[in-house]
Amino acid sequence: MIKNIIFDIGNVLTDFGWEAFFDSFGFSEDILKRLAKATVLSESWQEYDRGKMSDEEILNSFIENDPGIEKELRQIFQSVKGMVTREEFAIPWLQSLKESGYHVYYLSNFSHIAHVDCAEALDFLPIMDGGILSYQDQLIKPQPEIYELLLSRYHLNPEECVFLDDTERNLLPAQALGMKTILVKNHEQAVRDLGMLLS
Repeated sequence: MIKNIIFDIGNVLTDFGWEAFFDSFGFSEDILKRLAKATVLSESWQEYDRGKMSDEEILNSFIENDPGIEKELRQIFQSVKGMVTREEFAIPWLQSLKESGYHVYYLSNFSHIAHVDCAEALDFLPIMDGGILSYQDQLIKPQPEIYELLLSRYHLNPEECVFLDDTERNLLPAQALGMKTILVKNHEQAVRDLGMLLS
């Protein structure tokens, strides 16, 4: 029986995800690939998400990864501030689940910069029962340890949990621990699939 529902944040409880954000600039496919390699696929990105690097340090590290796209990197870095917004569905959805007797948690790689600069957009976090943002605990999905930490911190039985994430590789460690999982493609599909699982 499912008692606990665990949410990723990006593209699950907000309308912000890095892939869609990059696409919004209209850069060529080559530039997008270079941007990904210089940022989210780099070691420095993980260090930044874990809160170990300042804004200036991370921007400089991205530029060092690929100096030829410094202009695009600076454009993206400045634009991310203020981009995260709360979808109107998030709070009603979470409140409805809690009223039905479920506990709701978050487990997310939601970035340091997005959380600090756009904290007001995450006004659903206080109504949740707890959770982990990767940079706060210096672990990042899909490291198995971050899933285990969530379970131990809140004394959760994995067989009583369902985890929703928009990235398939992030679901695999949850499945290995015995959680049920839902791959989120959009809000409507997530609500529908979760409802079917809970019925």
